[in-house]
Amino acid sequence: MDMTILLHWAEFAVRWLHVITAIAWIGSSFYFIALDLGLNRDIPGPADGEEWQVHGGGFYHIQKYMVAPAAMPEHLTWFKWESYATWLSGAALLVLLYWVGAELYLIDWTVMELQPWQAIAISALSLTLGWVAYDLLCKSRLGENPTLLMLLLFGIIVVLAWGYTQVFSGRAALLHLGALTATIMTANVAMIIIPNQKIVVADLKAGRTPDPKYGKIAKLRSTHNNYLTLPVIFLMLSNHYPLAFASEWNWLIAALVFLMGVTIRHFFNTMHARKGMPWWTWGATAAIFAVIVWLSVLPLMRPDPADEAALSPAQHRFAAHAEFTAVQDLVAANCAMCHAAEVFMPGLAGAPGGVMLDTPARVAIHAPEIYLQAGVSHAMPPGNFAFLTEEDRALIRRWYREVTGGAL
Repeated sequence: MDMTILLHWAEFAVRWLHVITAIAWIGSSFYFIALDLGLNRDIPGPADGEEWQVHGGGFYHIQKYMVAPAAMPEHLTWFKWESYATWLSGAALLVLLYWVGAELYLIDWTVMELQPWQAIAISALSLTLGWVAYDLLCKSRLGENPTLLMLLLFGIIVVLAWGYTQVFSGRAALLHLGALTATIMTANVAMIIIPNQKIVVADLKAGRTPDPKYGKIAKLRSTHNNYLTLPVIFLMLSNHYPLAFASEWNWLIAALVFLMGVTIRHFFNTMHARKGMPWWTWGATAAIFAVIVWLSVLPLMRPDPADEAALSPAQHRFAAHAEFTAVQDLVAANCAMCHAAEVFMPGLAGAPGGVMLDTPARVAIHAPEIYLQAGVSHAMPPGNFAFLTEEDRALIRRWYREVTGGAL
């Protein structure tokens, strides 16, 4: 079995794990946010609030203590592994798709001519330094003014969104903005929220009165995570939607997504706090999304690397192979009616997935997809309506494997 197929299945397995752990993390996070906001605080006693809930045929009586109860229980459940597992699986997916396949997915030679090691280094450093800068800002005096800090952070996000699009492919740029945000969120849990909670627990066990500042610090980071969750999900999904990542205004689209995250979360936070339902937030969200759609279809699209000069060295090897002309003719006859700038297939408004195969350069650029979708599997053409024969598929496999040796 060649390396491309193994990497494809490894990516699928890790992506599945990533989605599962993200559901667990986001689900527990949203639950506790809603619980905290909806607590009944008009009760006597040492508890900061309580709530009665019903689920699955049972009733639950939940109490919150601030900073902590007078005595620690023997068993205490920590909510941290969901976050850690989500980040670790996401990092593995980043490596498998964008680092191993750097020449295909991370680098766009029409944006910046980078060697794979250079692009990987920028990727890793940006995620690390992004967290360090964010952490320093939160620990500065700005941490005492959460609103001002949030506005400054949004401004930095806009700059980062633009910066990533000046270095990476559009697809990788939006993905990296999401990965940076997710790194900040998990680092908040691992390096701020959990350590502060452990300090409080240690103080209680030692008979000391915990300093309330640790809860205040953790609350700030938790609030940031609350508002960053939805934009991260959008950015992680964006790599499947070329209208989001391939637009000339992809950086602005990414920035506007963070505003939608704020408006949506504000509605639910207000509702869970029993302070009414600010329906205006849905109107604001719809208006922002309409602007995003408008930006995505502006004619000022990022140039597509559809000429030989724009091909990376790996893509040049596909185009220079002896059987490339035969493969190109095969693709033109069986795929280009759908995968082209001008689609001829009834019912399609544009090329599926934004993949266009109507020029020799575009066939070379999408060699791995052609190999996986039409060479080693029968995914394309759908229903094999174009009657691609086994001999045709064998030609595609031979062309790809002779160029790569079965590796990306």
